[in-house]
Amino acid sequence: MEASEDQIYVIIFATIFLGGIMSTFVISMVFIHRQRQAQNRQKMDQIKSEHEKTLLNIENEIQQETLTYIGRELHDNIGQLLSLAKLNFGSIKPEKQSEGKEILSQAIQEVRGLSKQLNLDWVETLSINEFVAQQLARIQNTGFCETSLEADFELLDLPKDQKLVLIRVIQESLNNAIKHASPETIQIRIHESGNVKRILIKDDGRGFDASQDSQGSGMFNLRKRMETIGGQFELSSAIGKGTEITLTLPN
Repeated sequence: MEASEDQIYVIIFATIFLGGIMSTFVISMVFIHRQRQAQNRQKMDQIKSEHEKTLLNIENEIQQETLTYIGRELHDNIGQLLSLAKLNFGSIKPEKQSEGKEILSQAIQEVRGLSKQLNLDWVETLSINEFVAQQLARIQNTGFCETSLEADFELLDLPKDQKLVLIRVIQESLNNAIKHASPETIQIRIHESGNVKRILIKDDGRGFDASQDSQGSGMFNLRKRMETIGGQFELSSAIGKGTEITLTLPN
């Protein structure tokens, strides 16, 4: 009888002990799970904050570049048009007066066009294809090099954050080609392979040893910016063989 009672006590003790262990295990798992949830929330908040900071920096950069471009246009283009209009209006010849009016009308159109660029509303309405075409036309009009655009489709209805990042990355890639590559041609191709959309930016300039990371933090920043929107940035280059940049868009 005593042995039986001892067995009962052992079973009760073992049950309580195991129950305690299980309770401790469950509580520990719940605590660990909540800790991980808190860490994940913190990580997501950090990613969101970095994403918003990246977009804000890009908006500021684009606005600054836009203002620089507008200042240059006001000085070199519109200023010249107004000076010509003034000269023509100073003449007593009717044909000169008429020519002055035409030049003045052209200057007004130029000012209206520039005023639209003082904010980023144009980002909402402009497609990436149109933006690329404008950038390439601007480069070619300077006589710096030949440019070409090949597009299999129109990049329409992109979210504003994706469009801002793409605009800035394309601008920087083209600026790097102009500053460092001395190319004869710059080519951009917008194409799709399966469900993957890509933008290829290629020049036939002097190139560089990409393994040496000779571009400093510039390429790293462009890569990080593409990552903020779920895309990819890839670069291949060799000395004397030009540079090719591939932007893979998020699905």
